[in-house]
Amino acid sequence: MPQEKGSKIKELLEESQISLLLDTYDDIFSDFDPRPYDHRALSDDFLLEARKASRDKATGTIELIFMMPAGKRDANKENLIKKRLREHFKKHHARMQNEAKNIEKRGMYFILVGVSIMFIATFILFKYHEEGLFKSFMVVLLEPAGWFLFWEGLNQAIFEKRKKSPDIDFYHKMSKADVRFESY
Repeated sequence: MPQEKGSKIKELLEESQISLLLDTYDDIFSDFDPRPYDHRALSDDFLLEARKASRDKATGTIELIFMMPAGKRDANKENLIKKRLREHFKKHHARMQNEAKNIEKRGMYFILVGVSIMFIATFILFKYHEEGLFKSFMVVLLEPAGWFLFWEGLNQAIFEKRKKSPDIDFYHKMSKADVRFESY
């Protein structure tokens, strides 16, 4: 019997793309959140393990299999948990996409403002040929400000937005995951 139990676990591990062994349903959720399963916060440990396990998986449908002892399974709780997981991952996927869009918008705004400031500095140099304290001060002030905003805008629009990609990818994969519970 023990060898049979071990082979069943091994078979499930090979069959699924992401398999997690649970002692109880509470392993999925935060220990500090006493709410029912359909509103309860997910455990940081669970999210970390799911993130690690999903990194190398293709972007297609992922199977997320929770393996539970046969005597501890409850179909009603499992349905609530599946619903909660789907809601959590969809909500966070939308949030991450929105954050990436906002970063890109901020970057584009910085670029636009930076170029505008550089144009103003160029206009001052072109329009007012005579040397003067005010003109010199404005050029000294505006040129670095324009370049700074321009480069910071590029940084935001390209690199900071790209930093969100792993989170967006993770939440997208998990929002589409096929969640199942199996006995062992």
